[in-house]
Amino acid sequence: MDLPWIKQKLQSAIELEYATLPIYLSAMFSLEVQNYVAYNTIRSVAMEEMVHMAIACNMLAALGGSPQLARLQIDYPVRGLPGGAEPDLQVGLAPYSKNQLKNFLRIETPQSLLGDQGRHETYPTIAALYQSIRTAIRDSAEAVRAAVAAGGPANQVGDDIGFTTISYRPGVDPVPALCAAIDEILEQGEGASAGNLITSTAYETEASHYAKFAELFYGARYEAPDPPIRLCRETEPQFFRGGSIGWPTVVNTLAVPRDRYAQILALDPAAAAVTKDLEAFDTSFSGVLTALDAAWNGPAAVSWKTLGGAVHGMVDLRVLSCFNILRYQIPAAIVARLPELYPGEIDQLRRYTDLTAPVFYGPRFVNVNT
Repeated sequence: MDLPWIKQKLQSAIELEYATLPIYLSAMFSLEVQNYVAYNTIRSVAMEEMVHMAIACNMLAALGGSPQLARLQIDYPVRGLPGGAEPDLQVGLAPYSKNQLKNFLRIETPQSLLGDQGRHETYPTIAALYQSIRTAIRDSAEAVRAAVAAGGPANQVGDDIGFTTISYRPGVDPVPALCAAIDEILEQGEGASAGNLITSTAYETEASHYAKFAELFYGARYEAPDPPIRLCRETEPQFFRGGSIGWPTVVNTLAVPRDRYAQILALDPAAAAVTKDLEAFDTSFSGVLTALDAAWNGPAAVSWKTLGGAVHGMVDLRVLSCFNILRYQIPAAIVARLPELYPGEIDQLRRYTDLTAPVFYGPRFVNVNT
């Protein structure tokens, strides 16, 4: 595990953080109203995943690498996450549901709650991947220090907007700063150090991503039992008995099949209009990735402005999805033919979409840059 390995794994970490975004946003966009607890919860997690991706980009840039963002593409549904993390996970783009929330919980599972599941895997959790990077940074400390001192072509973005940066300063060891950046990602994701799913005071003692999704799954706020009990898989439900959280109204979008609706569109009389809006979303989404790539790899003087353009593009995605794509109903006659059209995927489609109710299209998150 030398410096090239660390840089390769940091690029994998960037891809991993990216991979969660379409999954979370597909569920968020399927919610009929923005001000639901569920909407705001998923939005808060998605925003922090973007921060984590930015931190990984800054770490790679600090070591002389160039974060690659413009051509990122995950062909959902997938088994496992980039970098070899959670190879048992099977997840795709789907509407908000209990079954999809189970996937969210698996993505954010702390090692302490994993039980026997995946223990044999190299990276059974996202944390395991990051911990391996942190170990490699410490074991390769001299090479890491030399790389930070030498610098590289990529920018580091966002020192004043919450993105951790690691800059070379004579006499200051960058290794602790790199390890602290990893700790931030781990704390917000799973709240590992506290052992109770709540982040430390350094991160405002907010609920971890796992706790936030568990609140939605159990329909109740996190509330530590009194008297205290040990948190484990068996006792977890006892930690979510606080204030009630209602279930939102969900647009019943069809979980995106591997062909990205191609066989359905071939039969849909409204295919031209639907395709136009699907492609408009994909183009905008791809533009966000292009802007992010330019923020790290373009002229440093305009990196913040370029990042701002990417953020603006993310806002546009909701409009392009919720007010365009999700308004197209898939004809019932086509829905009836889904077992014939997708014999190998029909069980998954039924798992995430109610095929007995009206079914609608959802965003595909295709990167047209690839």
